[in-house]
Amino acid sequence: MNKKYTIVTYGCQMNHHDSEKISYLLESLGYIPEKDIEKSDFIIYNTCLVRENAELKVYGQLGALKSLKKKKPEMIIAVCGCMMQTGDARTTILAKYKHVDIIFGTKNISRLPSLVSRHRSTGEVVVDIEEDDIIDDDTPINRNHPFIAYVNIMTGCNNYCTFCIVPYARGKEISRTPESIIEEVKELAKKGYKEIILLGQNVNSYGKTLRPKVTFPELLKMVNEVNGIERIRFLTSHPKDCSDELIDAIANLDKVCENIHLPFQSGSNKILKDMHRVYTREHYLDLIKKLKAKIPNITLSTDIIVGFPGETEEDFQDTLSMVKEVEYDQGFTFLYSIRKGTKAAEMQNQIPHDIKQERFQRLVDSMYDIFYKKNKENVGQILEVLVEGPSKNNPEILTGRTRGYKLVHFKGGERNIGNLVNVKITGHNSFALEGELL
Repeated sequence: MNKKYTIVTYGCQMNHHDSEKISYLLESLGYIPEKDIEKSDFIIYNTCLVRENAELKVYGQLGALKSLKKKKPEMIIAVCGCMMQTGDARTTILAKYKHVDIIFGTKNISRLPSLVSRHRSTGEVVVDIEEDDIIDDDTPINRNHPFIAYVNIMTGCNNYCTFCIVPYARGKEISRTPESIIEEVKELAKKGYKEIILLGQNVNSYGKTLRPKVTFPELLKMVNEVNGIERIRFLTSHPKDCSDELIDAIANLDKVCENIHLPFQSGSNKILKDMHRVYTREHYLDLIKKLKAKIPNITLSTDIIVGFPGETEEDFQDTLSMVKEVEYDQGFTFLYSIRKGTKAAEMQNQIPHDIKQERFQRLVDSMYDIFYKKNKENVGQILEVLVEGPSKNNPEILTGRTRGYKLVHFKGGERNIGNLVNVKITGHNSFALEGELL
């Protein structure tokens, strides 16, 4: 009888993409997927280090597995991902969670079969963390979606924002060769994939480690020429590297969606300087003006941190005014979270939690009103939607995304799934559109 595996993934799209590789490797070892942890023979936590909450959840869930491990001693428990790239988290797990069998890092995924073999033959805890700057583009992948695919174009980050642990966990920036990326995209096109999402901690700085150098807009042009692919997206962009060349690429390449995720983090120049973001509020707003002028139908999303050390009410008002001026279509807001090992963790003027929470609520309320207004502008329009499948709440309703990444619910049949269809927008709320299939 086949043994079963469960992967619990925290964090960004890159982590979810890593889990697709882990899934392939486990199935090559004869395991089959299982959602219920209680029935699983192999449990992997693919961890995130960006916020404290994700880290605490992992510790909590590992603690809860102790009794299950006693009942099923043959079960293997593994922990991987960004948390494991830091010594503190590894030490904590080795000291307090002795029922964990395998620990590996973000650059060791391809070695998982040999780690499993070593654990089985010795019965000991296996730890394997690669510190070198390498990029794994050879491990086959079990795609989670039949027609939308993540494609990793680079890993690591050289920016060292003072709040962010990612450069310490993922290492320095390193780019895949364009030849390797295009080969993967062509294979996906042959298999019927419609939408490609190019991934990197900062895709705008793609190609700087390559010889000869290749810019990100040049890569977009190459991907745009692959027959069969209908939509191209990318995550994540850093404002300091958002060039006129990139704006022109979004405007002129027919498959590149009119949508950009451009985190501004804070509207205050003082806080941006303390965050080491290397741009000003004025520079960011200038980018937004250029994007809106060249691509009038562009949709914008962002990340914002509330309560960074030293943030005054005046600084927070600068963030609120930025949100109102730009008018984002989507946004992700976070309470500042101390990450040990970062410069911001050592800053003396930490903001009390109740003040952070109150500011967070004011920001969210303001953003939801803007999302509502922006979605209302789509009512009456006919939008192209890539149909992703039935709605989780109602199997008779289909759900999909516009080129601007807006979620649309509408009535339709199974034959529509995986296809691009036209939908007339008839209703909305702050988070989704409703429509009629044409």
